[in-house]
Amino acid sequence: METAVLLAGYGPVGQAYAGLLREHRAAWRDRYGVDLRLVEVRGNRTRTSVAASGQVAPREEWEPADDITDALARTGAHVFAQAVPSDGGDRAAREALAALAGGAHVVTATKTHLLTEWHALDRAARAAGRSVRVSGATGAAMPAGDLARSVLRGFDVQAVRGCLNGTATFVLDRLAEGVPPADAVARAQELGIAEADVSADLSGRDAATKMRLLAALLWGWDPARTEVSAEPVTARDVGPGHRLRHVATAEAARPGVVEVRLSAEPVTSPLGALTGPEKAVTYDCGEAGPVSVSGGRSSPRGAALAMVKDTLGAVLEGTAGFR
Repeated sequence: METAVLLAGYGPVGQAYAGLLREHRAAWRDRYGVDLRLVEVRGNRTRTSVAASGQVAPREEWEPADDITDALARTGAHVFAQAVPSDGGDRAAREALAALAGGAHVVTATKTHLLTEWHALDRAARAAGRSVRVSGATGAAMPAGDLARSVLRGFDVQAVRGCLNGTATFVLDRLAEGVPPADAVARAQELGIAEADVSADLSGRDAATKMRLLAALLWGWDPARTEVSAEPVTARDVGPGHRLRHVATAEAARPGVVEVRLSAEPVTSPLGALTGPEKAVTYDCGEAGPVSVSGGRSSPRGAALAMVKDTLGAVLEGTAGFR
């Protein structure tokens, strides 16, 4: 069956997502029985229809954008994919709610509206019988969101701890080697690990955001009402056999509280064993013991692959809301 996909946002993640749909459409159709066809791409004020080949026209050929509701009706989109910046504006929330009302699943790598409109999105999705998938916003290619959303369903998850920002891990390891902070950040930017503005990464704000979303998936917390306490990345001495890590934590016994702290982690542990810009999350599952996941590329292509996985899951699994 052909599934029409409408994409909002055509920066690095959006371009990678469109490219993946174009490159692998036939293979995914044969393997999964789902024919994902990108039918339109929308920028901030412009739009373009996408050829059957999947090729997206150059931006100078795009047309003025119409209302999102009209676009959904015109294209018949069954999936609305979002790769717009998490800039604090209301566009992401407004368009996601419109998409759900129009009968489309929402797949998003954008965090802004997830933090402010989580319950509104969940209500709208459940009413429409559609799902909201957020892997691209909770760890890119690392499937931490899948564990929280569905894989650990029925487990008594008591706590979750994770290194959720690869830039912080990379910088901490450089500081441990004696590299000055400014040089460590510059090296991360040079390698494409860090963006130009690293304030959210090194302050703990990005890690806290991702943990708020994981806790919402696990326990139904409202991210907008979650209290955050974050310690910034700084150099600190640790004992032999340990590495300093920027660890985000949430506990079922402390509802609505997320903390990000510097922690000396054993090098043999899931968090201490990380190298480079890797990420990891450990779920304390009570009698079932700890369950950990690590790795997954933090890059535009990694986030786009997470969106592809969510797109396939939304179409194939038939769940509603954030479930």
